[in-house]
Amino acid sequence: MQNTRLNNLFDAIATRLGQWFLNPWRRLSLLIISFLFGFFLGNAVSTTSGQRAELDIVAAGFLVLLIEITSRIFYSRNFSSRRSLLVDSLNLLKIGFTYSLFLEAFKLGS
Repeated sequence: MQNTRLNNLFDAIATRLGQWFLNPWRRLSLLIISFLFGFFLGNAVSTTSGQRAELDIVAAGFLVLLIEITSRIFYSRNFSSRRSLLVDSLNLLKIGFTYSLFLEAFKLGS
């Protein structure tokens, strides 16, 4: 890419954010927020798809596909040696989403 001022600005922002997230407490807080956001998404998706009762099977298939793609990315050999913050937060988003769907299933079963 060309060395423009806008490109330099984006590079500087990316390096500063990368250094900012090197702090373990900030990294942990971002991962916890990602887990809780996944939990919220799971509750929201199950509530809205259950309310409308249209395309339930399509929505469930799409969600399973997204979860499997996320697992493939996280557990591949390329990322196992070096885990980035984005991949870790995506995995915790998936875990929170799956956990909320299990809790919704237990609520419906009781």
